[in-house]
Parts: sequence; C-alpha cells; structure tokens
Amino acid sequence: MISQDIRYVGVNDHEIDLFEGQYRVPNGMAYNSYVIADEKTAVIDSVDARFAREWMDNIQSVLGNRVPDYIVVQHMEPDHSGSLIRFLEAYPDTKIAASGKTFEMIQNFFGADVSARRTAVKEGDTLSLGRHTLRFIAAPMVHWPEVIMTYDAADKVLFSADAFGKFGALDAEEDWADEARRYYIGIVGKYGGPVQTVLKKAAALDIQTICPLHGPVLNENLGYYMDLYGKWSSYTPEEDGILIAYTSVYGNTRKAVEQLAETLKANGQKVTVCDLARSDMSQAVADAFRYSKLVLATTTYNNDIFPFMREFIEHLTARGFCGRTVAIVENGSWAPSVARVIRGLLEKSKDLTYVDPVVTIRSALNETSAAQLELLGKALCGEAAAPESASGGKKKFVCKICGYVYEGETLPADFVCPICKHGTGDFEEIQ
Repeated sequence: MISQDIRYVGVNDHEIDLFEGQYRVPNGMAYNSYVIADEKTAVIDSVDARFAREWMDNIQSVLGNRVPDYIVVQHMEPDHSGSLIRFLEAYPDTKIAASGKTFEMIQNFFGADVSARRTAVKEGDTLSLGRHTLRFIAAPMVHWPEVIMTYDAADKVLFSADAFGKFGALDAEEDWADEARRYYIGIVGKYGGPVQTVLKKAAALDIQTICPLHGPVLNENLGYYMDLYGKWSSYTPEEDGILIAYTSVYGNTRKAVEQLAETLKANGQKVTVCDLARSDMSQAVADAFRYSKLVLATTTYNNDIFPFMREFIEHLTARGFCGRTVAIVENGSWAPSVARVIRGLLEKSKDLTYVDPVVTIRSALNETSAAQLELLGKALCGEAAAPESASGGKKKFVCKICGYVYEGETLPADFVCPICKHGTGDFEEIQ
C-alpha cells in the first residue's frame, strides 16, 4: 500500500538473466505498476508481457469488479507496455492517458488503432479522479522521447517512470545506490541534460513519495536520492577515489596494476581495481562515473588496444564521460600505442585532466617503467611530479604504418623502422 487510495500492483521477474539483453541482473527485476482508486480509477503503466496474467490479477484484487477508467502510459518500452494490449482487450471501455508520441508507438509496437480511447496529455495537463488530480510532467529523453511523469498532489506522490529505478526484484536485499547507479549510468546516463530539466521541475513540487517503474518505492530521505541523481546527471563524481580498469594478456600489466594499487592504498586512497575481461562491464562503467580519477592500463593489440579496453572506453564516451582525472599505463613489446589510441578515443570527452607520466612497459616492468609507475602513484596522490619524467625527457615518435615507437631527443634522419622498414617520413612525434 502506497497510501489509502494508491496500491502497488507490479510484479517481480526472477526468470530474467540479462536486462535489455546486456545488463546482468542476478537478483532479477521488478516491473512496477500502480492503481489509484478514487471516484474514478487509474492504472499507472503495465508490465512485461510474460507477467500479464499476474499483473491483471493484482489489479482485480484491488479494484474487484470496478473497471479502470484510465490507464496512464508513461513509458512505452516493452517491459512497461508489454501487457497493454491484453489489458485493453480485457477492459474495452478504459481510456488511455499518454503523450502524443506514445500513441504513435502503440501503433508501431502493436499495430493497434486506439484512437477512440485516446486522451493525449502534455506538460501541465491535469486529470481529475476525484480527490486525486493527476498532473502530467513531460520528461522527453528520460530516457525515451514519449516519456511523461505523473504527480498526485493529494498524496504528494511522484510517479517517476524509469527515473529513480534500479536493477533487482523487490525481494532482493541489496544496496540501492549500487544497483541504481549501474542502472542509471548504463541506461539513462547519456541523457544528463534532460534529467537535469526534470529534476528542476521536481524541485518545485512537494514530493513525499517517489514511485518508479523499477525498484522500491522511495518515501524516506528523498534528498539523498535527489542528490545522487543531481550528481549523476551533471556528471559530477560522487566521491574522491580511483578506479583502475585494466586488461592483461600474460599477467605483466596486471602485476603493474597490483603494484600501483598497493601504493595508492598505502597512501590513503580509495581504490577499486577492475579486470575488464572478467568483470561486469556495466559495473566497471558505473564505477568510472562514481570516482574522480580513472587509471587505464592495457596492452597494445593489433596496433590498437585490447578489445575489452576499447569497449569500456566506448561505453564511457557514449554516456558523456567528462570532468575526471585520467592516467594511462601502456604495455607494448615492440610498438606501444596505447596512450595514443586512448587519447584519441577520449578526444571528445570534455574537461579531462591527464596525469603524467604515462607509464610505458616494454613487456614487463623494469627499472625505468617501475620508476614511472612510482611517479604516477605520487601524482595520483596529489604529490608534485618530478621536474623531469622517468623517461629522462625523451620524446616519442610513432610509426604511422605499424605503430612502432622510437624514443629519443630527436629522430635520426636515416632511421628505419625495425618492424615495417619504413623511413622517417612515416613517423610523427607523439605530443
């Protein structure tokens, strides 16, 4: 029970293993739906099609023989609209309250003509049920274009669509923030601007309860949840900490990462280490947004970077990664190209601060790369960098053909690449 007139009629899904075909959900999912029983009645959203019967039984257990006057469709993603047609067939007199874009999507998904049942709503429109008057809030791109939220002033409830949702069924005992962060960053993270717009609208409302479409109903310490959403949607780090994300083929890069992590922890830094080949990618991405600093450590692979690292960085940039401190540890036996490739992938990410030095490992740590690693650890801890890098101030020149990197004060005019045999005309200095 949400209030005297508002009841929960959603379902838990423990059959699902991957949400949206990519996010691991070992504790399942909740598809939330609500009924407002007043002089008129309204159902807020439906559920995944696999649970249509259970959901409709839940509605009947609340309403008995009453026919719902309205179904409010806030979001058309199939985990929330999959049972809609079955509901409409069971209740042919029920009207649909939704944004104009939603009715286009109903046609696209189901090929159904529901024009006779259409009640199109937009920003600021209201729908009276009796004591409860629903006010609709446009929330486009949070995280689909048709999305609306619904505010009930009588009980001060915000039905927030996918906002403030999380992974996990309602009977799962797990930390809200961890799974809500992973959900937000993975699914909504690209749309920080639209989320900020909705948060400003919400700030003008007297909200005592938030009813999302996934995860638990929130009715205590709402400022905590609003604050997290404010940080996530503005791409502000939650806390000062360091994520070290790495890949390692034969273990040498891993050893360097472990050494760096121990140094950082010994100096009081909060450190999370993630092997991208073995970890949940969505968790690694969420942690990159959680912390203020990111260390990327990987190997040169086919004159590029290891595939899992490339995938990780592409996930970051697709979600607007910005405003962090970034350090690079590269490993390459004959032509290390990691730093060059990573900087290129992150080129469009705004307000990144790169920490010197780049640690360059030639197969395994040696005296030179170990000294670089020590300097990097000091820099990440806020200590001033040495006036001269561990490379002795040498410049780096990369072969544009094969990726081989030459280090030295200058590139000799007669130098020939030992890998592809091209001359200096095919080299460029790495800035």
